[in-house]
Amino acid sequence: MSVLVWVEHDNNSVKDATLAAVTAAGKLGDVVALVAGQGAQGAADAAAKIAGVSKVLLADDAAYAHALAENVAPLVAELMADYDAFVAPATTTGKNIAPRVAALLDVMQISEVLSVESADTFTRPIYAGNAIATVKSSDAKKVLTVRGTAFDKAAAEGGSASVETVSGKGDAGLSSFVSAEIAKSERPELTSAKIIVSGGRALQNGENFKELIEPLADKLGAGVGASRAAVDAGYVPNDYQVGQTGKIVAPEVYIAIGISGAIQHLAGMKDSKTIIAINKDEDAPIFQVADLGLVGDLFKIVPELTEKL
Repeated sequence: MSVLVWVEHDNNSVKDATLAAVTAAGKLGDVVALVAGQGAQGAADAAAKIAGVSKVLLADDAAYAHALAENVAPLVAELMADYDAFVAPATTTGKNIAPRVAALLDVMQISEVLSVESADTFTRPIYAGNAIATVKSSDAKKVLTVRGTAFDKAAAEGGSASVETVSGKGDAGLSSFVSAEIAKSERPELTSAKIIVSGGRALQNGENFKELIEPLADKLGAGVGASRAAVDAGYVPNDYQVGQTGKIVAPEVYIAIGISGAIQHLAGMKDSKTIIAINKDEDAPIFQVADLGLVGDLFKIVPELTEKL
């Protein structure tokens, strides 16, 4: 079975989510990586070094510069004549491209894959992760998005794949890139952080969030996350949001401060290795999944914890 993996990259390096996608694809068969971009030779060279990748296809064209799904999907659909499955990481961009590929191929996409049981059978979460469905596909060609937290990352070094140039139809004329407002932070990116400190609505306002959560995160070298309630209340930008409608994370340590633990939030962080919860409500659902729980006033506990680190 031959598998085409879409590589998420910044033209020079490969994003971590792609490494998990390569691991998932490797369970299906021979892995070929597709790098689409403009001036993306660096990313193609990096993809060629990933362990388990047998070949890299490089589509270098201005049309693919910003990974616009309307341009990338037809390229993938065209290349799929030679492949049995298409795998993309379940990131914002991956989830934008894969459904269009599935529609062009007239097959059913399988989303957020957690495990590969066989060549046609997969597991995926349903009901906000409260149940795991086993899905069998009879489609001739499979289109999958894979959850990065469910698979080990393939080694970024050790491979020696060849790089081959391919071309597609280019600009479909359906969309155009206007601008990107990218939040810059010295802290680790949420989906790759080993430690995450998250705050909830109990922090009351954005000023408290900044004064309590950020110093603790800085001491720990951690990423900063938030519940949807905190984001909706305007305490922090929405790229901080962890949960079903935010980012899915699985760090070594997840510290939930003032977060009650709504089912949608738990869906985004319950695979964390160690969960530490601080909340004044001892009946908060977060304590049901926490490895360590501290019942008390976060306004007293967090400054004391930060001071002692």
